Amino acid sequence: MNILALISSARKKGNTARIVQAIEGHIERLAAAQAIPLDFEILYLAEMDIRPCRGCRTCFDRGEDKCPLKDDIPAIKAKMDVADAVIFATPIYVDDVNGVMKTLLDQLAYLCHRPGFGGKCAFPLATVGSSTTKHTLRTLNGALLTWGFHLVGQAGFKIGALMPHAEVENRFQQETTKIAEKLFRAVVRQQALRPAFVSLFVFKIQQLSWQHQPSNSYDYAYWKNQGWLEPASTFYFPPRTGRLTVVLARLSGAVPLGY
Repeated sequence: MNILALISSARKKGNTARIVQAIEGHIERLAAAQAIPLDFEILYLAEMDIRPCRGCRTCFDRGEDKCPLKDDIPAIKAKMDVADAVIFATPIYVDDVNGVMKTLLDQLAYLCHRPGFGGKCAFPLATVGSSTTKHTLRTLNGALLTWGFHLVGQAGFKIGALMPHAEVENRFQQETTKIAEKLFRAVVRQQALRPAFVSLFVFKIQQLSWQHQPSNSYDYAYWKNQGWLEPASTFYFPPRTGRLTVVLARLSGAVPLGY
């Protein structure tokens, strides 16, 4: 089992990191109890070279490998590619993801056109002093769904000022334990192979959109080469979801675009 956690806080001993570390500890115990090999890696994004997107559209028009920014994004993406599940953890700045996380989302925006994470799990979480986490989680969910991830759940933590590690463990033990169990179970049971209605719905909207795009575009070629433009294609891979859910999601997905 390979789990990757992306923490965008610059505080390696801050609240966001402590929540993720608590989840890591629970998952390690679950894996040990079931004798399941575990590779749990944490990347502290603030320590990495992640440069602001220039909006040049090179990744859209010519492919992400042509991006003029020679930073750590390809290495981060490579780790995401081999992970079974990715935790996206951010503190909230001005009612949204912080700058480092937003820059990561911006640089990977081509995935909104060319999804690459079908069959993988994701869990977004946010920490905040006292306000709501809803807007921030909506930002993360919107990107991750479009990228093809199966969303296992989401979590927002109202923590306040920097809290001692032991207090974080005690105060949020029940919640972090539930997150760990949910994520661990999703990977073991391969829940991502049974996409939810909303994932199937998003795929249908994207499929119809790209079917009506110029055939000489880089994105159109990507979808065509994957076989996703074929009428019989219902998802990034043959889903194990119930047939009725698949049919209803595809019918619903056709409505917004009027096809």
